[in-house]
Amino acid sequence: MALLLATCALAGGPAVAADTTETKAKQIWQLLDYVAVDYGGAVANGAVLKESEYAEMQEFAATAERQLSELPSQAGKETLLQQAAELRGAVANKADPAAVARLAHALSGAVQKTYPFPVVPAAMPDLARGAQLFQAQCAACHGPQGRGDGSLAASLNPKPTALAEHQRARERSLFALHQIISNGVQGTAMQGFGSLSDEDRWALAFFVGTLPYADSDKAEGAKLWQANAQAKHTVATLDVLTQTSEHVLADRLDEQSAKALTAYLRANPSALAANQPKGTAIAKAQLAKSVVALQGGDRATATKLALSAYLDGFEPVEPALATRNRPLFEKIEAAMVSYRALVAKGTPGDVQAAQQRLQTLLDEADTVLAPSENDSVAAFVGALTILLREGLEALLVVVAMLAFLKKAERRDVVAYVHAGWVAALAAGGVTWAVATYLVGVSGASRELTEGFSSLFAAVVLLGVGMWMHQKSVAGRWQVYLKEKLSSALSKRTAWFLFSLAFVAVYREVFETVLFFAALWTEGNGWPLLAGLGAGMALLALLAAVLLRTSARLPIGQFFAASSLLVAVLAVILAGKGIAGLQEAGLLHTSPIAIPRIDLLGIYPSWQTLSGQLAVLLLALIAFAFNLRSTHRISSPEG
Repeated sequence: MALLLATCALAGGPAVAADTTETKAKQIWQLLDYVAVDYGGAVANGAVLKESEYAEMQEFAATAERQLSELPSQAGKETLLQQAAELRGAVANKADPAAVARLAHALSGAVQKTYPFPVVPAAMPDLARGAQLFQAQCAACHGPQGRGDGSLAASLNPKPTALAEHQRARERSLFALHQIISNGVQGTAMQGFGSLSDEDRWALAFFVGTLPYADSDKAEGAKLWQANAQAKHTVATLDVLTQTSEHVLADRLDEQSAKALTAYLRANPSALAANQPKGTAIAKAQLAKSVVALQGGDRATATKLALSAYLDGFEPVEPALATRNRPLFEKIEAAMVSYRALVAKGTPGDVQAAQQRLQTLLDEADTVLAPSENDSVAAFVGALTILLREGLEALLVVVAMLAFLKKAERRDVVAYVHAGWVAALAAGGVTWAVATYLVGVSGASRELTEGFSSLFAAVVLLGVGMWMHQKSVAGRWQVYLKEKLSSALSKRTAWFLFSLAFVAVYREVFETVLFFAALWTEGNGWPLLAGLGAGMALLALLAAVLLRTSARLPIGQFFAASSLLVAVLAVILAGKGIAGLQEAGLLHTSPIAIPRIDLLGIYPSWQTLSGQLAVLLLALIAFAFNLRSTHRISSPEG
């Protein structure tokens, strides 16, 4: 009887997880790994070496095929079933162990891609922690050095596995070790450690994976990693490392290189940190997982994964993509919104089709984001357009306040407005330092900040616009300014203007800072700074023109124009605020077939459009009321 039995697939009991698609896919993967590793101990040269072992290999291959047939239907399933039948036939015909291992590994990899499940730790494993756990949990059976000679080993039947034995260990991947640690081994003293956190189980798996290798192997692997580009290409990411055994790696490199590289990377997984999945890779993985979760009936988890695909995967690459191909950026962002809405209410088939369309768009984004000779030009143009786009709204708000105060001859309060936007710029600098050097600003935090600050500014501007319109049509603005403005602009009002200037500018600075921080990672420092400088110069010129123009307007026309301007800004910011909260997952999204117009804050969803229409309606009602009140006052009957 084989020492390692397929616990999850063939046994019931407390170690068996919930019957989800992900769990079934993991069970199949583990069965196939057992076949790949243990078949060589059952068959050699077309002859059965041990009947009980061979019977298990037949059972495992047949069970994997049967469980595959029970998985939900989706693209690629028929191919998996054909591969499973081929593997079962190879085992039945007593094929060569190397051929069976290749078939089993190929099928297990295809299962993981078709029905995705996590095969890597959420964070880099801590091998020191793994060593502590091994001595506390495993050494009594497996021995302090993993040689199977622990204090309890003599009393156990079957004997504990000698984890330090190289010949057997070279067949097993880190993910296989993680599965054994998680689920245990039926028929042995090895029980599952599901009570440990996943982080601890991965730390233990990595430590156990280093036991068959000497320090000389690790040192040789370190030299190979530094000098051999093929080695880095062969094991480029952590997910490749966790799924690849030394035996499989030897098929891609030579035997000695495979041994050395496996020894080094298992002991030093942080060497792969620079190659970890980023951006669109994370988005693609989370989208695939959301489909699997939905097919398993877990709509809540599918919704969270769909949101993570946007916030954790796509949003970090938004700045670079928007500067290089804005139409594609807008198409993907709209598709992400539609996908989340579909996950919330759609059928698994529709969601899978939408996910495949998104995967195609993300592949296109990868091509666009690939390094090119035009990176410097794209960085300059991107920096310039980002600053102009984000800075224009804030500029209009600040200029409107400054022009109003100058018309009212209250230059003493002007200082509060200037202090507000200067403080916002300073806060933006702090945000840049925090986002760059201390902690990463999450996608959700970014969207919530933009969303709530936009809505706050929209409410304030709507009130200001209605008040200014009332003064512009009342015919008494001159008396108001002379008699009441001095008392109206108290210290409290001055600080309110400071707050409005701060919020209006910081909202734009916050987004601009995060855009620039993301673009800066591409190594385009000087072009970005040049774009920033050009954008600041253009905004300063525009501010001077607006202030000079407003100073020449008669006071009545100024109030009328300003009231219309701030009302329009309120409508725009209302749309942007609601869209930000939707992207953070705080508000539901119901897509509609209308064009997206960022400049006007128009986004293709009922929620954003309804919010903007509500603000617009309030402004129109207030303006109409002001006009009617003025008409009654000026009429002879009044």
